[in-house]
Amino acid sequence: MNVAPEPDLTIDPEASCRILEGFLASEIRRTGARRAVFGLSGGLDSAVVAHLAVRALGPAAVTPVLLPYRSSSAASVHDAEKIVAQLGVVAERVDISPIVDGFLATTPSPGRLRLGNAMARARMIVLYDRSAELGALVVGTSNKTELLLGYGTLHGDLASALNPLGDLYKTQVRQLAAWLDVPASIRRKPPSADLWPDQSDEDELGFSYGDVDQVLALLVDGRLGRDAIVKRGWDRKFVDRVERLLVRMQFKRRPPVIAKVSTRSLGWDFRYPRDWRT
Repeated sequence: MNVAPEPDLTIDPEASCRILEGFLASEIRRTGARRAVFGLSGGLDSAVVAHLAVRALGPAAVTPVLLPYRSSSAASVHDAEKIVAQLGVVAERVDISPIVDGFLATTPSPGRLRLGNAMARARMIVLYDRSAELGALVVGTSNKTELLLGYGTLHGDLASALNPLGDLYKTQVRQLAAWLDVPASIRRKPPSADLWPDQSDEDELGFSYGDVDQVLALLVDGRLGRDAIVKRGWDRKFVDRVERLLVRMQFKRRPPVIAKVSTRSLGWDFRYPRDWRT
C-alpha cells in the first residue's frame, strides 16, 4: 500500500520568486494595466507582496497604500514605512476612520467582528478607487492558509484582481520573506490583521500557523482523510475542526453560485478565462 509522505513545506525561494514575479508582470500587463496597487499593513504577507511587485514591475509602477484606522497599531504603521523606505517606492496613506465612522453612524454597536469586516471593506473601497484612478490592478495579499480556512473578509481583504501568495502556506511565505530580506521585526512579530488593539490571528484561530499548515497540507495536498491524519499523531479534535473550516468556508473561495435556467450558464458551461480573446 502506498503511504503519502509527510508534507514538506520547504520551498526554493529563488525559483518561487521567479515564478511569482513573472506571474505579476504578465497578468498585469495582459489586461492593459501597467501598475500594481495594494494595501501595505506592516505585516508579513503585504511586505512580501511589496517586494515581489517591485521586482516584477519596478518601484515606479508600484503603489502601496497604508490604510490605518484610528485604533490601528502605531508599530504596524511604522513597519509599513520600513518597507516603503527599503524598496524606494512612493506610498500613499489614507485614514479609513471617516469611512468606518459613516458605517458606525448607522450601526452603532456592531461588535468587534462586524466592525472588523467594515474596516476590511473600507480599505478595499479605497484600493479599488485608487486602482481606477491609476489604471492599476489590485494585488491580493492573502496566503493559502487563510484562503483555505476562510480567514478573511469577503469583498474586503479577500478581494483582488490577482494574488501571488494564494498557493503558498503561511510557513512558506515566511521562507520567502527571509530570502527577500523583509526586515526581521516584521518576520518575527505575531501575525495580526490589526482590526482591534492587541488582536492576534493565532489567538483568534485557536492554533498556530505552523501546526495548521501541516494538517492542511495533509488534507489538501496529500489528500488524506481525517483518520489517516490522526494515525500520524495529530489530535482528532484539531483535525476535525480544521476540516470543518475547510469545508464550511468553501463559499469564500468561489464566485457567487448562479442558478441554472438556460442552456449555457455562467460558471457552469461558460468557463473561459478573462483573457480568452486577447
